[in-house]
Amino acid sequence: MKHENYGRVTIPTDVDVIPETLELLRRWGADAIRDCDGTDFPEALRSAGAKVYATYYTTRRDNAWAEANPDEVQQCYLMTGFHTAGGCGSLSIPLMQGVSTELMAVNTRDDIKRWWEVMDRSAGEPVSPDSWHYDGQSGCVVLESPIPFHDYTVSFLAYLIWDPVHMYNAVTNSWTDVEHQITFDVRQPKTHRYSMERLRRFIASHPYVDVIRYTTFFHQFTLVFDELRREKYVDWYGYSASVSPYILEQFEKEAGYRFRPEFIIDEGYHNNQYRVPTREYKDFMAFQRREVAKLAREMVDITHELGKEAMMFLGDHWIGMEPFLEEFPTIGLDAVVGSVGSGATLRLISDIPGVKYTEGRFLPYFFPDTFHEGGDPVREAKENWVTARRAILRKPVDRIGYGGYLKLACQFPEFIRYVESVCTEFRQLYDSIDGAKPWCAKTVAVLNCWGKARAWGCHMVHHALYFKKNYSYAGVIEALSGAPFDVRFLSFDDLKAGPGVLDGVDVLLNIGDADTAHTGGAVWEDPEIAAAVKRFVHQGGGLIGVGEPSGHQYQGRFLQLSSVLGVEKETGMTLGYDKYNWDEHPGHFILADCTRPVDFGEGQKGVYALPAAEVLIQRDREVQLAVNRFGAGRAVYLSGLPYSFENSRLLYRAILWCARSEDALHRWFSSNFNVEVHAYPESGKFCVVNNTYEPQATTVYKGDGSAFPLELAENEICWFPAMP
Repeated sequence: MKHENYGRVTIPTDVDVIPETLELLRRWGADAIRDCDGTDFPEALRSAGAKVYATYYTTRRDNAWAEANPDEVQQCYLMTGFHTAGGCGSLSIPLMQGVSTELMAVNTRDDIKRWWEVMDRSAGEPVSPDSWHYDGQSGCVVLESPIPFHDYTVSFLAYLIWDPVHMYNAVTNSWTDVEHQITFDVRQPKTHRYSMERLRRFIASHPYVDVIRYTTFFHQFTLVFDELRREKYVDWYGYSASVSPYILEQFEKEAGYRFRPEFIIDEGYHNNQYRVPTREYKDFMAFQRREVAKLAREMVDITHELGKEAMMFLGDHWIGMEPFLEEFPTIGLDAVVGSVGSGATLRLISDIPGVKYTEGRFLPYFFPDTFHEGGDPVREAKENWVTARRAILRKPVDRIGYGGYLKLACQFPEFIRYVESVCTEFRQLYDSIDGAKPWCAKTVAVLNCWGKARAWGCHMVHHALYFKKNYSYAGVIEALSGAPFDVRFLSFDDLKAGPGVLDGVDVLLNIGDADTAHTGGAVWEDPEIAAAVKRFVHQGGGLIGVGEPSGHQYQGRFLQLSSVLGVEKETGMTLGYDKYNWDEHPGHFILADCTRPVDFGEGQKGVYALPAAEVLIQRDREVQLAVNRFGAGRAVYLSGLPYSFENSRLLYRAILWCARSEDALHRWFSSNFNVEVHAYPESGKFCVVNNTYEPQATTVYKGDGSAFPLELAENEICWFPAMP
């Protein structure tokens, strides 16, 4: 029976958990049921009164077709390891060394001299196709006369003979007798026609289904396993597996120039999102987005024609479906669902325009890596919820849900009870916000090579996973996901598009390591780019640089915005110049809420302050935090900023200081950084939220600056009417 605390929740099911599914429909107030990879939807639940999602795989779960049409199996560009030629004789380079032969098979069907490329990496030049051949018996490319002691690699096409996500699921769940699902290419002519017929048949044979949950359209992000079934290389934004001679020939016609494997291989970096994208790679991405969008629209139209909703899973085969770019709204999707591993990943879903609703799949996933004897899924669920809730209070998803194998979760009754409370609280949050726009203190813009293409996803290597090299930068994006700012994402191309792109922006952020796409690299050799940022700050704007902002050795500088930031980095080029500005100014506005030494994460080596800057924190004569005035504007330098409640407060103060708005601090503000205030002027409400699992006391400042004391229980949210 439906009750007031009902709706906006999706749960997974299977044929062996029918009573448990019915029980959770009641306890969690779920109004939708979904199947999962390797499961079937029980006939007994078709009349349960819940909306039914059917997972639909556009590129797999049809091995009969894939095996009958091996020429239209999906392909991926791979590069071998580096191999050094000896002093004399030939050089043999094994193609599949370090790559799972269960996952991929070398494509020798198409013209290897056209679509493969042997590179002399020592010279940075391709080797003439006449100088090498492929030995199918050994699986090696052989160079007859390589240059002694030069390094060589081979870039080649391989078929995806086991879908990478299906392989991941099989490895994670220890499936031993599962048929390897082959990935076929819907872009190619025969499979294109067949796939549209296949979709119609699927919908016709599933009349009880309300939502077709596409997983996805149509190319897998780059995911490579080695011979031991370990993940070897992963890039959640990677385009390496979106290629085939058929696709590349189309690209050549549109682009007007000849395709090279190096456009994808990119010196072996596979154009991962840390690489500054080349013109050719940006051209290829744009081409893929347009083509994928047209084909996805075709499937969505069939779905609507047959009376179903079309939902896209933001993951798996989602390459070419970047949700914040202009092609995405043309597809006509009803909904997007994605995995929520952090506040940033929630905003990656909830901010998507042009769909009727969004849904977040919360963690933990019901897999045995978490749900096993001795496992603690409640701890993971608590961390996931409190992290995502900050972002929900800025921009909520419309629904939440869980995925995986329900029978595993049912073995943990405490987890079932906790998720019941999460579902209840989510509905209360959603109803209280009621579509109102939250109050924003300022407008900030993250500036990098990607702009909206990587909105909320910048610094994500593999979704929301931790990486030692980037958590000091990803922490800034995570802090912003739940902070009271209007957050934009701008590219350097945007910056050159016109003078009005920075209108309304109060503070720019440039975050990351030098010579990466996130800071710009050689982009800063363009005087128009550097001048635009300097002009913005000089005229009163703010700049926050984290890590090695604008880092690129050029014209006597490493940090190309050093004159704005007030700091420079010693890279060994200027050791002869003395550095004298080391005095700290710990009483600064930015540091007023710090209760312990600031955690800068990995930090930076060799950063020093220029004479006019104010050093707030230096350690062993290496600047970690400094401020500078530039014309009418201000800048802040941070060596890194991992996510924590205390660091989020430091960032908040840094943004206000950069925007010359220190006097606006006590507006919708909590004196305790473990507690946050979110106001919704349109609906006349505000809330105070305890982000910890401990009681907290704070002073709450309202929008007019008046204040009152408040004590909150662990994880508590209190709602209040806002003053006019």
